[in-house]
Amino acid sequence: MIKNVNRKILVVNDVEATLDGIEELLTRDGYRVEAASEEREAAEKARLSSPDLMLVSLDGEVGDIVVAAKRIRSLAGLKDDLPIIIFCVGELKEGYEVSVEPNIYLAHPDNFNQLRDFISRLLDARKIVPSQSGGNALLNNPH
Repeated sequence: MIKNVNRKILVVNDVEATLDGIEELLTRDGYRVEAASEEREAAEKARLSSPDLMLVSLDGEVGDIVVAAKRIRSLAGLKDDLPIIIFCVGELKEGYEVSVEPNIYLAHPDNFNQLRDFISRLLDARKIVPSQSGGNALLNNPH
């Protein structure tokens, strides 16, 4: 997808096979992808690349992962309007996306197409609408 060619996504995942798979799929969609397997590496890559979105899947409690994602964003010197998607397979029904804080979302996509659509909606909204909108119109709760 040519429209994604200048969009950068930082993927943070502590399972290498999953990290590689997500990176490959997003790269095929035309995104420029930086990948990291832990917090410090993610903060450094984010600082150097200034991503448009961060996709996080780390082992731990959801609250701890939200704190880690915010810490990565802060350590990298990125603004609070950087959207963060956190995978929460056990905490949400499949197919759900929930805003837990401005620009921080929990998601349990049914498949890669749903994740692709959610990423696109967030990036398109960020480009057009100021982050103070809260983003709730972007959410998908099909159940």
